[in-house]
Amino acid sequence: MAAGGTAGRPAPVNPEGSARALHIERLVAGGDGLARDEGRVIFVPRSAPGEVVDAVPVRRGGVWRAWPTRIVAAAPERVPPPCAHFDTDRCGGCQWQHLTYEAQRRAKSGLIAEAFARIAKRSIDPPLVEAAASPWRYRRKLTLAMRRRDGGWLAGLHRADAPGVIIPIRDCAITDSAVMAVWQAVLAAQRHLPPTTEGRASVRLHDDGSASFVFEGGDHWPGAARFFASVPALRSLWWHPIRGHRRCLARREVAQRDDASFVQVNAAVSAALRDHVVALVADLSPAHIIEAYAGTGELAWRLSEQGVRVTAIEADADAAKVAASRLAPPSTVLTGTVEARLREAFPADVLLVNPPRSGLHVAVTETLRAARPAPRAVIYTSCDPATLARDVARLPGWAVTALRGFDMFPQTSHVETVCLLRPESPA
Repeated sequence: MAAGGTAGRPAPVNPEGSARALHIERLVAGGDGLARDEGRVIFVPRSAPGEVVDAVPVRRGGVWRAWPTRIVAAAPERVPPPCAHFDTDRCGGCQWQHLTYEAQRRAKSGLIAEAFARIAKRSIDPPLVEAAASPWRYRRKLTLAMRRRDGGWLAGLHRADAPGVIIPIRDCAITDSAVMAVWQAVLAAQRHLPPTTEGRASVRLHDDGSASFVFEGGDHWPGAARFFASVPALRSLWWHPIRGHRRCLARREVAQRDDASFVQVNAAVSAALRDHVVALVADLSPAHIIEAYAGTGELAWRLSEQGVRVTAIEADADAAKVAASRLAPPSTVLTGTVEARLREAFPADVLLVNPPRSGLHVAVTETLRAARPAPRAVIYTSCDPATLARDVARLPGWAVTALRGFDMFPQTSHVETVCLLRPESPA
């Protein structure tokens, strides 16, 4: 965007404030730019380091934010976003469509290093962030908020500056076109969705091109069979009622690995990350590995095929059954939470952890610190640099010996990180 242009629709004027020329210092976790003005730290969405933007700071919940109303001096890394929802609708799904792809990767590397310095109190060089093969149309899953309106359903994403507002999504430029086609079929059959006022729904694309659909919400679904019959692209139909557990309502074929929760969103980057973890494990030559948060056991199976004994831990009972079906003795699966089952899985040479965004339960790091003998290494795959850094801070006797980022979600501020930790001295 040329200097002097606009960045989306002008933000509402703050009657108590005035437009300020803000200098963007850097990008921070969550994707905003950081500026300082009259002693205030101001977070500026849709900005780039080195830019000067006009914006009206507004304080909400103790935090100052300011949407740009004019780009006074554009950064060289600024590009026109290709998705109309990004600027026109201020869609909250992406944060960085206005940046070149190389600038996005540099920013993610900086976010990892900054989290380690600020939270873990460890100084590291900004790590390499492996690029995605395609920064567009990579998502094999799209979750949309659902809200009934005028007798029909509104399906969309939340607006970045007004989370209570749902933006109808005509197309999502980071989502596989096949997923969008299934969503169109879903909306064509919307009269058969549960009779509720709101919910959330996901389409997941499988390797064979078929899809799963999950609806979350409602307390009864009388039209489920008619809905499933109306969307032939679906291989399975899942429902998570407002009270109760997620369950499969229909399936066109019996497939042991047909699951609605463990399809990788970005298949290519997931494979590259998995190859990297396997290579790190191979360098350690372990006899016994614990894989915590194992899912359906894809990585556990691959490692066991190389002659390593694997103890997999998985809380989801359905996923644990699939993992168990793929592992032959002496490898095994423990069903339950990692904090509950980790102690009985030790001793082991290597511990692999791939927790949810909230990171490790404090009991997990306490169990690890108490383990005797300690594993020779921990390989931690994280989807949030902040919780990764927090957990590393809880392991004071462990050194970070390798760190690499993987750009699983281009156009967003999210980054996957693989961290290799080794004991600083023998236990």
